[in-house]
Amino acid sequence: MVIREQVGDMENRCDFLEWLGSDTSTAVLACLDDPADIVRASSVSRAWRRFVISNGFCKKLCQRMYPEVSNLTRIVEVSNSSDPVELASGSSDEWGEPVGASSTDNYPDESIDNTLEPSDRMDAIPSYWSSGGSRDPDAPETLTYKLSSRLCVVHEIKLRPFQAYFQPGDPIYSAKAVRFRMGHSKPEPNYSQNSGEASLKDSNDFVWTHVSPVFPMAQANVLQSFKLPRPVLCIGGALQIELLGRVQQQEMDNMYYICVCHVKVIGNPLFPRFDADVLNAVGEAVLKYYPDATGGDAEAAAENGAEGPSGWHAFAERFRQMGAGGAWNHALLNAFLGNVHVEEDADSDEDYGGEELFED
Repeated sequence: MVIREQVGDMENRCDFLEWLGSDTSTAVLACLDDPADIVRASSVSRAWRRFVISNGFCKKLCQRMYPEVSNLTRIVEVSNSSDPVELASGSSDEWGEPVGASSTDNYPDESIDNTLEPSDRMDAIPSYWSSGGSRDPDAPETLTYKLSSRLCVVHEIKLRPFQAYFQPGDPIYSAKAVRFRMGHSKPEPNYSQNSGEASLKDSNDFVWTHVSPVFPMAQANVLQSFKLPRPVLCIGGALQIELLGRVQQQEMDNMYYICVCHVKVIGNPLFPRFDADVLNAVGEAVLKYYPDATGGDAEAAAENGAEGPSGWHAFAERFRQMGAGGAWNHALLNAFLGNVHVEEDADSDEDYGGEELFED
C-alpha cells in the first residue's frame, strides 16, 4: 500500500516552475538569501538554470550583499600567466599605507605613519599621530590610507587613541566619534606640501562609494573596534577615517587635539583570484579574473573566518565547488555580476599584484 502511494506520487509530480508559473516562481526564488541555494536551484535542470540566469537571481543577491558591484562594467579573464599568482601565507600588520592627514602638529615626529605601529612607543619614543590644535571642540580631522589590495572586503576597523603619558594627568586625546569612507582616488589626484608632509589638497581627489554610520568613540586607551553593519566591497582600495569632534584640551595652550596611536583594518583581499582597475572618476571599474591563481580567497576565507552567506569568499567558494567545473567561468561570472561584457586578456603582461589584508 505504501509503495503504491509512493509510485502514484512520483507519477503525479510536476515541475515546480511550471506548476507555480513564472511570476510566482520568481517571487519565491527571489527570497533566497544564500548563494548555495541559488546554485542548487540552477543545477536541478537546464530549464531551471536558464530560469535562474534569465531572472538574474545571482546578480540581485550579489547586489543586495555588495551594492558596490554595480560599478563593475566588464570582466577580463587573465589566463596566460606562466607563473600563477600566489598569495603568501602567514600574518602581517601591513594592511595598507598612509596617504595623508588633514593636519599634523609636529611633522614628522607625529606623522600618520606612526598609526601603522601597534605600540604607543618605538625605541622608547612616543609613537602616534597628532592633529593640529583647534579652539573649536567640534573641528573634525581625517586620516586617509591606501589599502594593500585594490579589491577587498572590509568587515571592521579598529582605532586606539593616544594617551599622553608624558603630560600631567595622562590625558587621552580621543575623538568624540568616527566615520569611515571607502572608495578610490580619481585618475589624477592633486597633492600639496603641508609642513613637509604630503597631504590631499582637496577632498574631491577621492570618490567615496561607501560611507559608514557614525560610531561613538570612547575616551579610553584601548584598541576600539568598529564593526561595519555589513561587509563592504572596496573597489579602489582607498580608506578615509573621519574623526568627528574633540574631547581633550592640552594644558600648555588650551587647544583641542586628536591623537591616534594605532589603526587596524580587518577584512579579506580578493587578490589573487580577482583584482580591479578603476576606469574613471565616476567609479566604473573592470574586474580582473585570474582562473589559474592559487592561494588567496578560499584559503584566506578559512583563516579569517569569512564564512556564511555574508562572506564574499564563502560566496565565491560555494560557486566554485558546486558549479560543476565549467560553471565557474564566464557564464557564471556574468550571471553573478550582471549583464557585463566579458573578454579574455590572454596577452596581458600587466602585473596586478597586491598584499593580503590580514585579520588578527
